[in-house]
Amino acid sequence: MARLVIVSNRVAVPEEGGKAVAAGGLAVAVKEAFTAYEGLWFGWSGTITEEPSEEPTLIDRDRVQYAVVDLSPQDHLEYYAGFANRALWPIMHYRLGLGAFSRSDYAGYSRVNRTFARALAKLVEPDDIIWVHDYHLLPLAAELRGLGLDNPIGYFHHIPWPAADVFNSLPASGELLRAIVDYDLIGLQTEADVQNLQRNLVDTQRAIPLGGGSLMVDGRRTRIRAFPIGIDVAGFKEAAERANANKVVRETIAGLRTRKLLIGVDRLDYSKGVPERMEAVESFFASNPDQRGNVTYIQITPKSRSEVPEYEQLARDVNEKVGEINGSLGDPAWTPIQYITKAYPRPVLAGLYRAARVGLVTPMRDGMNLVAKEYVVAQSEDDPGVLVLSKFAGAARQLPEALLINPYDRFEVAEAIRAALYMPKAERLARWKPMVERMTREDVDWWARNFLAELENFRTVEREPPAAAAAAE
Repeated sequence: MARLVIVSNRVAVPEEGGKAVAAGGLAVAVKEAFTAYEGLWFGWSGTITEEPSEEPTLIDRDRVQYAVVDLSPQDHLEYYAGFANRALWPIMHYRLGLGAFSRSDYAGYSRVNRTFARALAKLVEPDDIIWVHDYHLLPLAAELRGLGLDNPIGYFHHIPWPAADVFNSLPASGELLRAIVDYDLIGLQTEADVQNLQRNLVDTQRAIPLGGGSLMVDGRRTRIRAFPIGIDVAGFKEAAERANANKVVRETIAGLRTRKLLIGVDRLDYSKGVPERMEAVESFFASNPDQRGNVTYIQITPKSRSEVPEYEQLARDVNEKVGEINGSLGDPAWTPIQYITKAYPRPVLAGLYRAARVGLVTPMRDGMNLVAKEYVVAQSEDDPGVLVLSKFAGAARQLPEALLINPYDRFEVAEAIRAALYMPKAERLARWKPMVERMTREDVDWWARNFLAELENFRTVEREPPAAAAAAE
């Protein structure tokens, strides 16, 4: 059986007792792939050191070997904080005004991908299947091909792929587009993302469409398809059903008394629309004064990428907005917004989702947004809440029964909050049931299985020698 090699920016190495170390939502997603394969997980250790070793540290845990490398301060500054998160991330999320490109950062990004490729190539076996994850590693397949690797290599892009005019504003866009076609299979979240990338390759790289999502670029064939990522439905549902045993959940529900709960859970990132959402909640209370004291909004927003200046400014802006709204609308017995910057484990989040009458998921742009799916799955089948969802989140394509809104229009969001709070039970059930059924069918296992089956199919069909294919016919 083929071995699976997964490559990501960060690696979540479990402790010896089997307890996983959290490294973002990606860890939850890719671990499902290892249930069917023995494999290797390669990437950055999360450690920054002055003199990182050229050889990865190898750690064996059950069926998976973890191979991690450290970064130097310069590598981290240029590759991660610089090009990946100050140039690629804003461009991918349509935020051209926030993009900060520098040649030195791009050189660092290229250098780290080259370093990763050299370290990884020593560990790859001829029959391995390689699955690379996310925007930090766009050039990795090209680097591996340059070292002579002929393995099937797939890539999954967890964030949006923008329209050609937006992506091409990045000075390095042409080089990245030429590099990405060295992947045999490119997975994106939505059909819109697929169309954006295909059009860009056709227009700028003279790609020839071959049908079925396949393109030929300079004699190399690649396939681009949508694989919308799912969640661990069974695990999250079980966590929600058991959440009342959790002290934080019990105390939060008791503190609400008879108040209805609005909830938002996001990393602190400008793509998530947290300040804009707070303005919408402020508009809701302004136009519905009878709801003051009867509704509480909890916003859970762990800090992220604090070394990036734009995120430091965002943290200040959000704190000022919370203080302004609570100061103008609150009273000694009621605080409109409870703003929490610590991260909570899944059992707590599942219980808070279940307790919330309204889930607010209003990013300005998002590849998928798994919080929307978690909120839906966590709901009680007897009395579900209502999801208010940005139409610019990838999840909107799979959850059309949610109240879809334009996050740039705070009055529209405010009206959706009101509609959700007053929605009768029969309508809430009618909206919730098809969403939870769809999420159950299209869970994280379905996502990983479909992507890898497509990549395996490439191994057995696309890469078959012409003579063997002719004999098979």
